[in-house]
Amino acid sequence: MASLSKDNNDWRILFVCPTTSKRRTIRTGKCQKKHAEIACNMIERLVSAKSLGTPPDPQTAKWLLGVDGKLRERLVKAGLTQARPDASLKDFIESYIDGRHDVKPESKTVWQQGEASLYKFFGEDRMAHTITVAEAEEFKQSLIKSGIALYTVRKRLQSVKMFFKAMVKQGAIQESPFDSVKGVAAVVDESRNVYVSAEDVRAVIDVAPDSERRAMIALSRFGGLRLPAEVLSLKWEHIDWENKRITVVSPKTAHHAGGGQRVIPLFAELVEPLTEAFEAAPDGAEFVVTRHRSQADKGNGSWRNSNFRTRFNKMVKLAGLKPWPKPFHGMRASRETDLLEQHPLQAVARWMGHSPKIAVANYLRVRDTHFDRAAAKGQTDLAHIPAHSSPNRANQRSSRVSTTSEKQGSDDYRATEKNRKTDGEGFEPSLRFPVNWFSRPAPSTTRPPIRENSGIIRRAAEAE
Repeated sequence: MASLSKDNNDWRILFVCPTTSKRRTIRTGKCQKKHAEIACNMIERLVSAKSLGTPPDPQTAKWLLGVDGKLRERLVKAGLTQARPDASLKDFIESYIDGRHDVKPESKTVWQQGEASLYKFFGEDRMAHTITVAEAEEFKQSLIKSGIALYTVRKRLQSVKMFFKAMVKQGAIQESPFDSVKGVAAVVDESRNVYVSAEDVRAVIDVAPDSERRAMIALSRFGGLRLPAEVLSLKWEHIDWENKRITVVSPKTAHHAGGGQRVIPLFAELVEPLTEAFEAAPDGAEFVVTRHRSQADKGNGSWRNSNFRTRFNKMVKLAGLKPWPKPFHGMRASRETDLLEQHPLQAVARWMGHSPKIAVANYLRVRDTHFDRAAAKGQTDLAHIPAHSSPNRANQRSSRVSTTSEKQGSDDYRATEKNRKTDGEGFEPSLRFPVNWFSRPAPSTTRPPIRENSGIIRRAAEAE
């Protein structure tokens, strides 16, 4: 239990320390009594939580988050809470990124983009615990207002939320101000999801300057390998010419369980370019791509900034074609679309190195041939319709039938009005229906015989 007492213009909160079992005093400083009572109540809750070894309740944790200065120092000295780390945003985030050895350098590069946006808005020296929920929402809106793609906004918000969640786990802050900030729904730009035909890619291969580049393009379009990572990681020993199999090493999914490599067929379209590259390779060559691999290898497992996209687009223009968006992803997605025309989804997804769900969401393309086949099937179905049932004739016949029906219905109505008779039950039915349609027998039209003992006969006899 904690008690509150006044000492001149100061307030004192008295309690028993849960770790030493000694009486301790915390001075609140000069403040109103109602504020001192709130502090006393919260300290009592902290003492109770400390005694039971449980975290403080959400209301107490929220109050503790806003406590700073001398009062926090006194709470830390009493053993009721921990001191906040003095590290700034920059110190913590840089330490966190450097300490993550379970991710690829490419992932860290994406995180650093969110880090840079955070510094630009809050400053490198800003303390994490001073950032409010309102400021976190303003940060999100500033990203949207900057004009970058919504998908980029979404990825940077994910990185920032990850940083602050790590701060909560390490005790730097009590709760993340970004927890209540909703993410951004990325709108997919379908104009960038193009289908790259095999004929166009063969035209680009024909103008490629050497066998290595021809093999790289073929592996991307006809093998479905990720370029540059998987193509540049492919070794000659990974190609099983006899059994027509290729073992693909995937740096992107290496940290997933069993995702470090996969086996794909040695497709017929790959035999010629790979054979040509094998014959042109220097003696003792280990990798399928040697010269261009050495230019792109950064020595830390990263293949970024290999500059192959720029050179590839030049080859596309040289072939008389217009460069398409996302060139390497587009070729890989187009290969998966082609394979699904002939093979089941579970097999194709395994060859591509992702799940069927990812295939449907991000890779499969709608081709013009799909529309053509659907339209051709529709024409075939229309061919079974008789000639006299064509749309124009059907409309004319429908019009004639409608006119005739209206005329006939009018004549029937007049005849009905002329010949309508009531059935003795009022005018409810406008037409005479069969008797068995009624819930009770229809009244008889004949007069019932007069019984001899009826009152009418007696009155008539008395009158006489």
